[in-house]
Amino acid sequence: MNKAIFLFIFIGFYQLHAQKLELGKVSIKELQEKVCPTDTSAAAAILFTKAKTVYIYEKQGFYLNHIYEYRIKIYKKEGLKWANFKMPYRIGYESIRDDALNFSEAITYNLVNNEIAKTKLKNEGSFKRNVNKYWDEAGITMPNVNVGSVIEFRYIIKSDNMVKYPVFNFQYDIPVKYAEYKTEIPEFFVYNPIFSGFQEVDTQAKVELGYQNYDDKNNQGLHMSYRQVNSVHKLENVPALKQEQYLDNIENYRISVDYELEKTRFPEVPEKIFTQTWEDVARVIYKDKDFGQQLGKKDYFLSDLRLVLKNNDSTEASKAKAVFKFVQNKMNWDGTYGYLAEKGVEKAYHENSGNVAEINFILVSMLNYAGLNANPVLLSTIDHGIPVYPNRTVFNYVVAAADVDGKTVLFDATNKYTAPGILRLSTLNWVGRLIRGDQSSIEINLAPSTASKVSNNVMAVLDATGKVTAKVRRQHSDYLALQFREKYGNLNAQAYQDDLAVHFEVAAIEGYAVENKLTDFSKPIVETFNLASDNLVERANDQLLVDPMLFFSTAKNPFQEEKRTLPVYFGFPKHQKYNIFIDVPQGYKIESVPKAVTIATPENVMLFSYKVLAQENKLQILASLENNASVVSADFYEAMKEFYNKAIEKQNEKIILKKL
Repeated sequence: MNKAIFLFIFIGFYQLHAQKLELGKVSIKELQEKVCPTDTSAAAAILFTKAKTVYIYEKQGFYLNHIYEYRIKIYKKEGLKWANFKMPYRIGYESIRDDALNFSEAITYNLVNNEIAKTKLKNEGSFKRNVNKYWDEAGITMPNVNVGSVIEFRYIIKSDNMVKYPVFNFQYDIPVKYAEYKTEIPEFFVYNPIFSGFQEVDTQAKVELGYQNYDDKNNQGLHMSYRQVNSVHKLENVPALKQEQYLDNIENYRISVDYELEKTRFPEVPEKIFTQTWEDVARVIYKDKDFGQQLGKKDYFLSDLRLVLKNNDSTEASKAKAVFKFVQNKMNWDGTYGYLAEKGVEKAYHENSGNVAEINFILVSMLNYAGLNANPVLLSTIDHGIPVYPNRTVFNYVVAAADVDGKTVLFDATNKYTAPGILRLSTLNWVGRLIRGDQSSIEINLAPSTASKVSNNVMAVLDATGKVTAKVRRQHSDYLALQFREKYGNLNAQAYQDDLAVHFEVAAIEGYAVENKLTDFSKPIVETFNLASDNLVERANDQLLVDPMLFFSTAKNPFQEEKRTLPVYFGFPKHQKYNIFIDVPQGYKIESVPKAVTIATPENVMLFSYKVLAQENKLQILASLENNASVVSADFYEAMKEFYNKAIEKQNEKIILKKL
C-alpha cells in the first residue's frame, strides 16, 4: 500500500475515533445501537469516561482541577437509573479549603425521526447535599432519558488536597468501551500511582515542558515554566464488574488507579516526604491519646480481674480464656467501628458498653495485667476494603492478640458468640497489623490456619418399601460453630427445626437436641435428631437403588458460571465428614456398591475421598470433602469446577440391593 494513502487512512481513523470521544459529538450510530456489542445483557454502557488532573497556580499556590467527562448509552429499562448520577467530594479539612464540585455540559440525546434531538439539563436537575462533616455530595438527574438515549456530562472537582487524588475507576457495574485518565504533574510533586484490579492498565508517561501564567499579589502578570510528567492510563472494552458467588468485597477487584503523594521538592526548600511506611502509621496511631494512653490504664478493672483469676490462673490458656469470657459477657458492643476509644475505656467499662476499640482495649489491658503478652491488632473489615498502602484511614477495626503457650491467639470480645482464636467473619480480611507498646509493628495473617469441621454420623435403617429412618449426630467446630450460633443462636427452636426440615427435604425433624449452642463457645456444637423419608430409594423390579449419601447427597455444582474472572473467597478452610451406616432390609442382599475413589485438585486445595463398605446386611459409607483454602485464584476455577462435578457424580452412584 502507498505510504501516503496508509497515513491518510490512519489519520482519518484517528480523527474519527477522537471525534467520538468529545462531548457534543454524539452520532446517529450510537443512538441507533440496540445492544452493547461486548455484552448483550448490559442495561447500559459507558461509551467513554475520560478524566484529567491538572495543576493551576494562583497567588496562594497550586491547586488541582480534576476534570471528568462521561458519555453513557441506555439499552434497557433497567439502565435508566444511570440518568441519576451522584458524586461525593471532600469537605472539613483541617488546614485547606473544602473541595468544590460543579457539573456542566449535561445533555440528553434522543433519536427523533432519524434526527438527533438534544435536551439540556436545567438548574432544577442539579442538587447538592451534606453527607457528614467530611463529605458533601453533588448530583444530577438527566432530563428526557428513555431506552435508547445517550447522556453525557462533565464535572470538575477543584481541590487544594495534593496528598491524595480522587480514585479513578476504569471499571463500573456496566461495560466501559473506553476509559482514559491523564495527569500533568509539575516536577515539584512526586506521586505513586497505585493500581487495583485484575487487569493491567495501558500506561504511558513522558517528561514535557509545563508553564503557568498568573497574577502576583500586586496583580502583575507573571510566567512560570517547569518540567512536568504527563501520564496517560487507558483501557478499552472493560467488562462490567459483576457480583459472583463466593466473593468477599467486590470493590477490592474494581480496576482503578489511586495517586498518593510521595514527596514535594520545591526550589531552595528541603524535600518533604509524605509517603508513610506501615511502621510510621503504627507509630502515629499509637501516639494518639485515644489509643496508646487508653491501653495504659488499669485501675478501673483491678478488683474485678483479681476475682476472675482467683480460680483460673494455673495456665496461660486458662487465664486467657477466663479473662476473655469475662470481658465478652460484661461488655456490650454499641455497633460502632474504629480503632480509637471515643469515650475512653474507663467510662465504657463502667457503662458496660463501648465501641470496638474500647472493648478490645479493655481486653488487651486485662490480658497484660494477667501476665500474658497482649497487643492490639489493627485491621480492615471486608466491607471496608483491603489495606493496600500505608495509611491510617485503611483501618476501621481493632482486635486483641496474646501469646498463649507459645502461639499468637487473636480475640474479639465484641461478639457474644466468638471464642479464643475465632474472630468475626467480617474481619477475616487478609492481614492485620499488630502494634507493640514500643510502637513497633508486624503484619498478622488473619486467615485461619486450621480447618473448621462439620462431622455427620448417621445410623440409618432401610425397610423393604424403600423408607429410610435415621438418627443423626452432627458436630460443628470453630467458624462453622460461629456461623451456626450467629444464625440460629437466638432463633426459636421450632423455627430452626422447620428450616432444618426444609434443608433435608423431610416433613419434620423429630427428637431434636443441641449441646453447647449458648454455653462453652470453645467447644463444638453437637446436634442430634431423627430423619425419615420415602424419597431416597428407587424401586426397579426386584431391586432397590439406594443413594449412598441419603439425606446428605449433593445434586448441583455450586459453581455454575462458565468462566470466572475474580478469586473465589471461602473465608476459612472447611472439612465435611460423613460416617453413614445403613441396615439392609431383610429379604435383600447387597449386589453392588460404588468403587472407592479419591479426587484431588492440584496441591490438594480440594480433596474428596469416598468409600462404601459392605458386609452381609450392613453398609458403611465413609466420605469427606476438604476445602483447604480461604481464597483461591480465578485461574483455579476450572479445576475446582471439574473437581465438584466429579465428586457429585461419584456421590450419586447407586448402591444396588437385590431381592432374594
